[in-house]
Amino acid sequence: MLEIEQIARVGDELAVAWKDGEESYLPCELLRRSCPCASCQGEPDAMGRVVRPQVDYVEGSFQLVSYQVVGGYALQLFWLDGHNTGIYSYEYLRKLGGEL
Repeated sequence: MLEIEQIARVGDELAVAWKDGEESYLPCELLRRSCPCASCQGEPDAMGRVVRPQVDYVEGSFQLVSYQVVGGYALQLFWLDGHNTGIYSYEYLRKLGGEL
């Protein structure tokens, strides 16, 4: 199971130090464009098809305001434009960092 040792915003990146000694540096724009919430990625209809909605980004969409640990397995990210429904599992964050 992945665990986080430390998290910090560094410029326009989220830096994550993992307890296994690895580090991830995740650009905020990548994080926002990869938001896993249903509003950004879509959700399956009754037939199982996923229709991805068009996501419009505005000024502030890529500016990370804060983050919160969710249940010891994920982070919830809060963006300047008010978006905050994405729950990024630690495994997903590690994949985005290219380390899995």
